[in-house]
Amino acid sequence: MSYEFPIDRSKVREFARAVKSDNSVHDGPEPIAPPTMLTSARMTWEPAEQSGFRVLAFDRARILHGEEEYIFHGPPPRAGQVLTCTTTVTDRYEKPGKRGGNMRFGTIVTEFRDSDGALVAEQHSTIVETAGPPKAAEEKS
Repeated sequence: MSYEFPIDRSKVREFARAVKSDNSVHDGPEPIAPPTMLTSARMTWEPAEQSGFRVLAFDRARILHGEEEYIFHGPPPRAGQVLTCTTTVTDRYEKPGKRGGNMRFGTIVTEFRDSDGALVAEQHSTIVETAGPPKAAEEKS
């Protein structure tokens, strides 16, 4: 399943200001989107039923952001483009936690394609679910 991410000029400018970018490429009639703006596609436009978070079924109270990687296959996206996004969970695994129990990991990959179907960019996110909340100091004694 996929969804569309319209890149709006005013949102590019707004995002650039929010991340404190003063680069002039983020201004003008067809500004270039800051690379991390792609995250907002998944957070804002992705239908809930397609969410990698939903597929992983991790406890949101125990989630950590493990890693984020962006791969661009050409020029970065610009205002005026409408990208088609497809998100999939590509990996799941567990490791022993240092405080006991297992930590669960999941990798979510979102592909961004232009109107011709060409792959513009990929976003790889590693999400970690801790084994449990930290124990209170009095419980450790």
